[in-house]
Amino acid sequence: MAYLDHAASTPMLPEAVATVTVAVTAALSSAGNASSLHTAGRRARRVVEESREQLAAALGARPSEVVFCASGTESDNLAVKGIWWARRAADPRRTRILASAVEHHAVLDAVEWLATHEGATVEWLEVDAQGLLHPDVLAEAIERNPSDVAIVTVMWANNEVGTVQPVRQLVDLAHQHGIPFHSDAVQAVGQLPVDVGASGVDALTLTGHKFGGPLGVGALVLGRDIACVPLLHGGGQERDVRSGTLDTPAVAGLAVAAQLAVERQPELLSR
Repeated sequence: MAYLDHAASTPMLPEAVATVTVAVTAALSSAGNASSLHTAGRRARRVVEESREQLAAALGARPSEVVFCASGTESDNLAVKGIWWARRAADPRRTRILASAVEHHAVLDAVEWLATHEGATVEWLEVDAQGLLHPDVLAEAIERNPSDVAIVTVMWANNEVGTVQPVRQLVDLAHQHGIPFHSDAVQAVGQLPVDVGASGVDALTLTGHKFGGPLGVGALVLGRDIACVPLLHGGGQERDVRSGTLDTPAVAGLAVAAQLAVERQPELLSR
């Protein structure tokens, strides 16, 4: 059977399969928890930190900005809810969320949840017939009252129609007023050039299974100066932003797949 639905999920790259297999074999033989201090734990921690560096390099980010999690959905929820909570706590006036009307449901539903349960004010930013958010639409929304905006969230590339948003321009508009900008780049990483540093985004979502990595692992690239209230509480892993024992083999597979996807992207675009 020919598999043609790569927009929904991609087969794992052979190199990612090999990396996960090696890591799983090591985990089965030593049962290393990356949060533990014993030898097996330190070995697992080394794999996680090397993977963090590898993923950051592929995305033009700093290793300390990479927060591993279980999926793109979790990453979106952590960014949208966590940053909103932190911004509101710092200034109760900040309750407004500016989001494009064509976001993935992981963002749409997180925003709606904040409106229903936390009193967020939501403004959906209209797009044109091609799904493009024009910068002037965002500028007008911000300028109505910059002081009450908690977060702007606009996806990098649309998962249904493929529209690529002018992220750098949108980020600049938000930053003129000190507003953090989140972008769901799940559909972009590996398909388009994604450079976190050059884009200026404060928080960026990705997931492994969209570019040849394992299912069940993703990441939030979160600026070190961006306050974010955790969704999960427990062991304080991942900068105290995302508690929970990491799936070391999956993290390793994610990083390898990201590196290869970025390296092979020019070839993909030429087809």
